[in-house]
Amino acid sequence: MQSSGNCYKVRLLLAKLGVPFELIDVDLLRGENRTPDFLMKNPEGRVPLLELPGGRYLPESNAIMFFLADGSPLLPDEPLARAEVLRWMFFEQHSHEPSIGAARFWLKLVKGGRELRTHDIDRWMEEGYAVLGVMERHLSRRPFFVDGALTIADIALYAHTHVAEEGDFDLRTFPAVRAWLDRVAALPSHVGMDWRPAAGEQLVNIA
Repeated sequence: MQSSGNCYKVRLLLAKLGVPFELIDVDLLRGENRTPDFLMKNPEGRVPLLELPGGRYLPESNAIMFFLADGSPLLPDEPLARAEVLRWMFFEQHSHEPSIGAARFWLKLVKGGRELRTHDIDRWMEEGYAVLGVMERHLSRRPFFVDGALTIADIALYAHTHVAEEGDFDLRTFPAVRAWLDRVAALPSHVGMDWRPAAGEQLVNIA
């Protein structure tokens, strides 16, 4: 789903790695993730879903990124650094996506979502600003989340943060977060959320 932050993070990683892939659209808003065929591939009916050679499937965006990035500079080999990457990816899914990602989904993407989820907005704002505060304090002392270099932890957190304002979050009081967003976007092989691989497109491998 092109507008999904979770799907975007995987596309961004694939672009960074220079891995050719086929993109198949599955629109949650039209229920395309609830068809019998899709549920056979992923019983939870979530996107993204990675189809591997041999007919195997891997769901969950951060699991997909961990699998794809293994052996690349985007996932450190050193055990503690690797654990730190996982720490921030768990933070992204446990604290960041349920507030910042959910607010954008319902307030920006779902027609009438603001009225449908009025009772959730205050909670999203409170939890989302707390999450941004954690990120601000961490990034005020370092350029990226782990070991001073871009990792999949940054990609995971970038995906929803760079469009947080579409979920009514104001980033003006988070200068370290905004500077980090600019650093991530300025790195080689960066692509935006609207990017799609063209047929036969040659991607540059960062490794």
